[in-house]
Amino acid sequence: MAQSVSELISDRNEQMSAGERRAAQALVASYPLAGLKTVAEFSQSAGVSSPTILRFVARLGFHNYAEFQAALQDELAAQLQSPASRAGLKQPVGRGALPATAEAAIDNIAETFRHLSQRQIGDIVDLLAQPKSGVFLVGGRFTDPIANYMAAHLSIIRPNVLHLPGQEGNWRDRLIDMGRRDVLIIFDIRRYQDNLLGFAEKAHRRGVHIVLFTDQWLSPIARFARHVVAGRTAVPSPWDSSAALFVVAEMLIGELTARTGDESQRRISEMEHLR
Repeated sequence: MAQSVSELISDRNEQMSAGERRAAQALVASYPLAGLKTVAEFSQSAGVSSPTILRFVARLGFHNYAEFQAALQDELAAQLQSPASRAGLKQPVGRGALPATAEAAIDNIAETFRHLSQRQIGDIVDLLAQPKSGVFLVGGRFTDPIANYMAAHLSIIRPNVLHLPGQEGNWRDRLIDMGRRDVLIIFDIRRYQDNLLGFAEKAHRRGVHIVLFTDQWLSPIARFARHVVAGRTAVPSPWDSSAALFVVAEMLIGELTARTGDESQRRISEMEHLR
């Protein structure tokens, strides 16, 4: 699978000028629709010049703006696919002993980590390591089990961790407990959920730091997120695979355990003693 534009942005962000970064931020905040506008409209929304937009597009490796927009149009079509629309597609045969879906899931994990920088991992762990902050986790129809799994581990490592299960009304009731020191981890992959978007917007207004786990096509929640983990999810199946996001969650659990060191070990030992 070709790299998505969001992955190209992640890979080349360090080489961008300040203006190109503003263009990238504007695109991520309204992905991919901002890039489907004219050069003049895109430049106006990003607050940069039209030549800066064209340099940004060239920085990503596209020969011209039309090629850049064609890539975004392909991504938009993929973003809108449903399991029903993918059910009739011919499924490829695996290259080796594993089924093609398993091979694709393994490739997804490798590609996800190729685009996830050590700096971003460290920044997310820094947020989660703040002992006085609260950490809230929620996911969508198929990704909430990952949120629950991650919350179960984080609650052992550190205090003030809460998984938000059930109905949207229950999530909104927790907003009163969220503030500028707190972190909200959201899992949202295609087809993106409007209720998660609305919840993220309300949390963002309260100053909550949002960490978004999404796919390579980027949930609209990206516009409110401080950190976006864009995992590869597409496999030759009507169903997307969350394997890459699950492994990223496990990696962050391990990194946080190492970062908190003596404190996490004290909590683990005390919990074992209480049992």
